[in-house]
Amino acid sequence: MADCTTQTVFSGLESAVVWKHFAVLCAIPRASGQEERLRQHLGAWAGQRGLAAAVDAAGNLIVRKPASAGRENLPGVILQAHLDMVCQRNTDTVHDFSRDPIRPLRRDGWLTAEGTTLGADNGIGVALILAVLEQSDLCHGPLEALFTVDEEAGMGGARGLAGDALGGRLMLNLDTEAWGEFYVGCAGGLDVNVRRTGIPAPVPDGWQGWRIELGGLRGGHSGVDIHEERGNAIKLLVRVLCDLESSLPLRLASLDGGTARNALPREAAAVVFIPVSAAATLHSCLAEWQTILRQELAGVDDGVRLAASPQAAVSGCLAVADQKVWLHSLHAAPHGVRCMSRQVDGVVETSNNLGMVALDPSGGSCNFMVRSLVDSGGAALADEIVSLFVLSGSLAEKSGHYPGWAPDRDSALLSLCRSVYRHEFDGDSKVQVIHAGLECGIIGAKYPGLDTVSFGPTIRGAHAPGEAVNIESVGSCWHLLQAILAAIE
Repeated sequence: MADCTTQTVFSGLESAVVWKHFAVLCAIPRASGQEERLRQHLGAWAGQRGLAAAVDAAGNLIVRKPASAGRENLPGVILQAHLDMVCQRNTDTVHDFSRDPIRPLRRDGWLTAEGTTLGADNGIGVALILAVLEQSDLCHGPLEALFTVDEEAGMGGARGLAGDALGGRLMLNLDTEAWGEFYVGCAGGLDVNVRRTGIPAPVPDGWQGWRIELGGLRGGHSGVDIHEERGNAIKLLVRVLCDLESSLPLRLASLDGGTARNALPREAAAVVFIPVSAAATLHSCLAEWQTILRQELAGVDDGVRLAASPQAAVSGCLAVADQKVWLHSLHAAPHGVRCMSRQVDGVVETSNNLGMVALDPSGGSCNFMVRSLVDSGGAALADEIVSLFVLSGSLAEKSGHYPGWAPDRDSALLSLCRSVYRHEFDGDSKVQVIHAGLECGIIGAKYPGLDTVSFGPTIRGAHAPGEAVNIESVGSCWHLLQAILAAIE
């Protein structure tokens, strides 16, 4: 299903069986909630190979492969990855994630996509599992492949998984992004959703409309990259608007930023109205703010840019009271790392991401995604955010809590994985806990005693345009996965 251009990108790569499947994933759109076409394709693919495949009530696809000869009585292994991907594009990139294929390209040992996300998260994990299901000469016990849906939008597939759908006692999750590391724990999370209605106010007579855009930020994964203190386009633009509001007459007509709850916002835009005589002051202030932000974000987000362009008339603007509530509440709202873990060196314990905002004269909404290795810590931060917005009469609600994955450093599967890695790659692996959310905690809660380890290739820039996967590390993962399955006894 890959076109000629995509086929050329993948030609000549080692571990061809893995890349063949990833090429298909690039060709089939698979946004969260829109996995049906891919699921149907994979179900038919499995059926053509005599593999039992079923879709559960939550929309997850489960494919079973019998053990290789003589290994029927070994512990069953679950191979798990999610079908959906984060769909992010630059504003100057024309791409419809509901119908357009991903256009990968190779550059300096990496596979990437310009202007959009690549979907290596978690498409490479899916491709690795499909390669295992396809190969007839591998050595393994009974296998169950669990392809979940809606992971990126709230882990709906894992939440809806029945407690009796799987029989395996061991699980290999293939959804982490640093080759040479085995993950045995992750943060849990929840969302805070804020809504507020408003009554539109007229635009003052004779005032001029301007569209202020803040962009050029790197963005990234709100769990993996949150500790790098990358810029948040929403927070930065709100800061600028609050300053403008204090120095010149300004009415806000709209504010939009971010497109995914679990991605650091790269771009935000506001439409404002000011007196015609204040235009020069507006441009001067924005130039000063761009200089300030570039100084503050030097070495982190050097490309930040801030500019204004004339905006055609709109029907109205926010009421003065609503404008103040929104701008000052968003300005005061927390974003970023709240605290580092005292139990796991170098790992964020609690954080939150102001990921999306959409305001217009009739009202608006915003979303905060809170993560924590400690459930009570995440709940406390979420309650603070709720309290802030409740003070202004806004509706703020917590939702979508999912549990963290508690580390088991005595895991027998972890010991085996590290031993296999040492034997196959003549070196030691690392054991990590990740601040990002994985489905392992949710699945593990449904299957007490399930021994789980996660690993994957090196992926950089997940959840942002320009996402890239290291080609060599994919081959290493494929080799390691086969060796681990052969070593399980």
